[in-house]
This record gives sequence, structure tokens and C-alpha cells, in this order.
Amino acid sequence: MSQAETHHFQAEIQQLLNIVIHSLYTDKEIFVRELISNAADACEKLRFNQSSGRPILQADIPPGIRVVTDEKAGTITITDTGVGMTHGELVENLGTIAHSGTKAFLSQIAKDKKPDVGLIGQFGVGFYSAFMVAKKVTVWSRSFAPDETGWQWTSEGMGGYELTPATDLSRGTRITLELKDDAKNFAIESTIQRIIQRYSSFVPFPIELNTKRLNTVQAIWARNKNEIKEEEYNEFYTFVGHDHEKPLFRLHFSADAPLAIQALLFVPQRNFESLGMGRIDSEVNLYCRKVLIQAKAKGLFPEWLRFLKGVVDSEDLPLNISRETMQDTSLLQKLNKVLTSRFLKYLDEQSEKEADAYEKFYAEYQRFLKEGVVTDFIHKEALGKLLRFESSSLEPGKHTSLVDYVKRMSGEQKDIYCLLAPNRAAAEASPYFEVFRDRKFEVLFLYDAWDEFVMEHLHEFDGRPLKLAEKADLNLGAKKDGALAEGAAKDLAQWLKDTLGDKVGEVRVSQRLVESPAVVVDADKFMTANMRRIMKAMKPDGPEPAAAKHDFEINPAHPIMARLDSMRQKDTALAGSVAEQLLDNARVAAGLLEDPRAMLTRLNSLLEKVLTKD
Repeated sequence: MSQAETHHFQAEIQQLLNIVIHSLYTDKEIFVRELISNAADACEKLRFNQSSGRPILQADIPPGIRVVTDEKAGTITITDTGVGMTHGELVENLGTIAHSGTKAFLSQIAKDKKPDVGLIGQFGVGFYSAFMVAKKVTVWSRSFAPDETGWQWTSEGMGGYELTPATDLSRGTRITLELKDDAKNFAIESTIQRIIQRYSSFVPFPIELNTKRLNTVQAIWARNKNEIKEEEYNEFYTFVGHDHEKPLFRLHFSADAPLAIQALLFVPQRNFESLGMGRIDSEVNLYCRKVLIQAKAKGLFPEWLRFLKGVVDSEDLPLNISRETMQDTSLLQKLNKVLTSRFLKYLDEQSEKEADAYEKFYAEYQRFLKEGVVTDFIHKEALGKLLRFESSSLEPGKHTSLVDYVKRMSGEQKDIYCLLAPNRAAAEASPYFEVFRDRKFEVLFLYDAWDEFVMEHLHEFDGRPLKLAEKADLNLGAKKDGALAEGAAKDLAQWLKDTLGDKVGEVRVSQRLVESPAVVVDADKFMTANMRRIMKAMKPDGPEPAAAKHDFEINPAHPIMARLDSMRQKDTALAGSVAEQLLDNARVAAGLLEDPRAMLTRLNSLLEKVLTKD
């Protein structure tokens, strides 16, 4: 029997190992993932060699991974039946942590006073994470090549390692960790089971823990979707989504450019935020070759897509040595953009193919899409296509897209018009809607208070400006018959301004009213009453928003205005009360009158005068 070979680590390599053990990983349990990933790689290499027709030692033994914990002895052993290692490969893979760049690497660390994950990623030292928890590591390995013998590799981490011939070994590699006193919890079966199921559930080879198979769910995202049954998708969703209802939508796709991506994404039936569960976190997990890199990955999707569940697997991720952090932020942003664009394209396709299902989706998740319009400039246009609203041109309960609205626009209509109202009845009765109905221009009815915010940020669609009906600069020049003469109307407007004083801004003759006697419009072109209410709701304890200054527009064709013009010549006091009542009526119609007590007192007084006169 040959004597043991003693190998000493170079000083630079000892420094590097110290960094791996003490500085690189943020969570000690990562060592389980790293060792099982190495075992899976060995099994994958064996399968490749088998398919290549090379002679295989013990070819009847299938590739697989076994884990054994011994709480009493304080050990954990991980065995694979993969390719194994020769003497030279043990020296190369386990004895040489770094190559020619080691000194430059350590010099950079000394300069920055921290590990440089960009540099350390090139060395591939996940195996050495074992020394975070182990005081001694022993490796037995035998290559798949029939003429190779087995070897035992032993190290306590810092000084070096020993290599000894080992007989009676099966093909593959067995690693035993003698755990440190403060890491004995990793010899507990339930602890290791939790870690394996967290990180390695989708490793494509059987993993047994103390003879019990753990990874029973397949990584179906890596399979051809034409070969996957509906019940398999639903079972997988239950596993990754922790939801026993079937998903509302499912997107399974792969791409080779600009990045190699395999993704399986699900939309739950219900919006969990609307169920009073508070703000949810993304439940899309990031994998690299079926090994978990980051659960509930941050930055993989924009915040407004946090309702998605599922997995994304990419082989193109330049990960640091610990697999815990993305090295290249720009690449993560590219991944985010590709995934988000593909999902939005899918939603657009579903809105055409499965209109009823999309209606249900929109009812549940419209607030997320609107959040995206407001916060995501890159995808704003694609999100605009997904919005849905009731319309003056459609029957109640029916919704339209902006795409279809534009298709229906007449040649003389240049803008897309929107009207904010609590419901359809209020919208159709609104004085702001009258001129659109008269001119037969379609108007979108916005029932969500946040819709105004959304439309302001969307700004335009298909090159056509989005305009709120109540904005002061909206003037469609509707024709009116039987109106006060132009001079008389201007004189009445001036009298109303003199009478109402600081209660209004400008008073002018309206070009928008058909049936209503008057309307108030916000003098601030960039602010509306609804916007002020939203701002107040966002900061209820903050300072009051600047007082609104509303202009007052009168309809010179309305009978009330003709009679008011006559009355102001005979009974100035009564005409003044009517003017104030008209202003408050317009405020009520606009949803601006917060305290109606003064108005009710005046209204009762006017009723009394009318009844006394009769």
C-alpha cells in the first residue's frame, strides 16, 4: 500500500480559503446547496460520458445522490454515483483553489479591504464552503474510468491535505464532514431536509436523505411544454405557489437570445393584496441549472408584477462564488426587461384569445397594471394597451381598450377623452359630458379615483393626447341656439364675478354646456379636485393642499341664465342668492362641496321666497 501524500497549501491559497470560510457566504447552510450541486454536476457528466459511448465503471449503477446524517457522531455525508475523480483530478479540483491570478486577487482584496466577488467568481471554490461548518473534511472518490483506482482526500482546512490510496470504492464521490461544535445542528435530519428542499428540490437526479427520497417534483420548466399535461402544471403550481386553486394564467417559455432563459410563470386566481393580506412580495424564484439561487428574487421583475409566482432559470447569470448575489447589475436589468416584455406580450395575446379570462384578470389585478403605468416608463406603452374602461359608446358593463377606442375615433376627433365619475349614471349626468354627447364624441368613464393619475402619466396613446373632460382648456365649440346675445352674456358674466367675488376665479361664457346652466372648472390646468383629494389621502396628517381656485362657466342658452339676467335688473339681492346657489350646485355636480350647510340654509330661504310669492 502506498504511503499517504502530504500536500501543503501555498500561503496565498490559505488566505483565499480563509476568505471563503469567514467572509464570502452570508449563510452557513449554503454549503449543503454547494455540495449537492457539485454532486449533481458529477452525475450530469457521467450521463454525458454514457451517451458518448465511453466505457463506464459499474455501468449498472444509476447516477444519484445520497445524504446521511449522524447526530450522535456529529457528521453529515454526501455521496454521489457520478463520474468520480482520479488522483490528478483530486489535486486539481480540491487541492488547487486558484490558479495564476491568486496573487493579483489577494492584492485587490487588500486594497479594497473586502472580497471582490467579481474576481473570486472565477475560482469555483464552492466545495470549500464545507469548512464553514466542518473541522475536518474527508473525500473518497473513484473515477468512472474502469482502469482507475480510488483515493481518499483529507483536510482540516488551513494547513493542507493528505491523499491516500483507497480500496473497495464504488464509482463516484463520498464526502464526510465532521462538524464543528457550533454547527452540530447540521447533523439533524430535519435541518438538512429543510435546506435540501429549499435549494435542491429540482436537481434532476434522485436525492435520498437517510434512505428517504426528497426531490419528487420535477423541474417541468426545463421540459418541452408540449409534453406536459395540465395536471402536471397544476401540481407544480401548488408546490411553488402554495395555493390549492388552479392558476388563472400560465406562461411557459424559453429563449436563447439575448439571454438563455427558461421560465414558468403563474397568475393566481385571486389578488391576495385585495384580501387584506397587506403588500405581497414576489414569489418568483431564480434558478441556475435547476439550483435555487434566490428565493423570491429581488429585481427579477418590476414591483408592479409582484403578484406573479413561478420560476426563472438562466444559465447566463454571472454569479459570484457564493451564488448569492448577481455580479452584473446591468445583466439583471436586461433579464428584467426581457421577462417583463414577454409577460406583457402574453397578457396582450390572452386579452384577444381569452377575453372572458382576461376580464377576470383585469378585475383582480388592474391596480397593479395602473401602478406600472405610473412607475415604469419603459413598459408604459405596452401597459396602456392592457387598460380597460367603460365607454359612452358601449352598453353598461362592457369595457374597451384604448386600441379599440382609437379605431372608433371619427376623423375630426384628435384626442382621447376621459371623464372621472363614481359610476356610469353620474358620468352620463355630468355637465362635463354634455358637449361630448352633443358632438357624438366617445368618452371613457373612469371609476377608480387613481385613474386620473394613471391617465396623466400615460399622457398619450398611439400618438393621441389623453384629455380629462373637466380640464379648463377643453373647448369643443358646441353650437347653441336661443342663447343670450354675446354682449348680454358677457355683461352677465361680469356681474356674476362682481357678485361672487373671491369665491370664484374667472367667470366666462361656456362653450361646453348644453343642458346645465353652469359648471365649475379648475383654474389650475395641472391639478383637479380629485387629484387634491388623492394628495390629501396620501398624507392625511400633512399640510392642507393649496386652496383650489375654480373658474365659473355659464351657459348663455339656458333659461335660468336668461331669467337671472332679467332678475338682476329688478331684485339684486334675490339674484345674488340665486347666483350663489348656482355656484354651489355646480360644485355639487363636480363633487367639490364638502360642507353643504350654508347651501341648504340658502336653498330653504329661496324656497320660502318662491312659495311666498306664489
